[in-house]
Amino acid sequence: MHGTLDITHNQMLSRAQELGEMLRRRRETLDPQRLGLGRAGRIRTPGLRREEVASRADIGITWYTKLEQGRPIRVSPRVLLSVAHALEFNEVETEHLFRLANLPVPPRLENPRVCEPLTEASQRILDQLCPYPAFIQTKRYNIRGFNEAYRRLVGVDLDAIPLEDRNCIYLSLVNPAWRASQVNPDEVLAGMAALFRASMAEHIDDPAWERQLERYMSASDQFRIVWDRYQLKGIENVVKRFRLTDGTILALQSNNWWASPSNDDRMIVYTPVDEAGMERLSAMMKRRRAC
Repeated sequence: MHGTLDITHNQMLSRAQELGEMLRRRRETLDPQRLGLGRAGRIRTPGLRREEVASRADIGITWYTKLEQGRPIRVSPRVLLSVAHALEFNEVETEHLFRLANLPVPPRLENPRVCEPLTEASQRILDQLCPYPAFIQTKRYNIRGFNEAYRRLVGVDLDAIPLEDRNCIYLSLVNPAWRASQVNPDEVLAGMAALFRASMAEHIDDPAWERQLERYMSASDQFRIVWDRYQLKGIENVVKRFRLTDGTILALQSNNWWASPSNDDRMIVYTPVDEAGMERLSAMMKRRRAC
């Protein structure tokens, strides 16, 4: 028992030392002139001084010095987040910093990419996939990009919808045309709710996810009913049936792709399950301008 406690203590010391090393190395790479920290006289050390970091983080220099020296001191999430901001850590680096401090990773702020335009390269990929309907969405079902084939498939002019409303679950609750494009809209909604619940388990107490859930709840009592079933599921490549604006039923295979393991953006490409489906897709694209 005593040996186990010693190992745990040594692990804590090792983490504290690695945390301190991480802070020191970042501090030495920052340019004081870029950060507007004017200095008089000769600069003898690279990067920022410890007192400059402490000032930027609005904490005491003694406390910051102990933290950078790797001493096993207790630190609050709020203070550690201030230090991360002061040293300009990105999201991945901040998460690593919190793990080294043996603290729960803080809930992420609402993802700014919800309203951030898709990169030109990603949009080109979507456009080149025509006539296959394709779009990119986040784990919270926000649509970040789409091609012309997808817009026609769902029968909704997504360009005319505000960015904050381009969300698959939200549209299925409030947009009649969107629901009409689904042969089995209630089943589709239940599946999305189950996926959303499973993903939300990874973001407990995250304000962005809480706000998104509340918006769904407020939009329709139907979502409350579905949510209360407490169903969970994972992402699968399945056959989905769509109803085109002319009444034609089109069965398409969903294909899910991710840009990287750390990116929650998911590209879904719909491909026909047979030659008849390919002909219907081609006819859909010919009714208006081609991609």
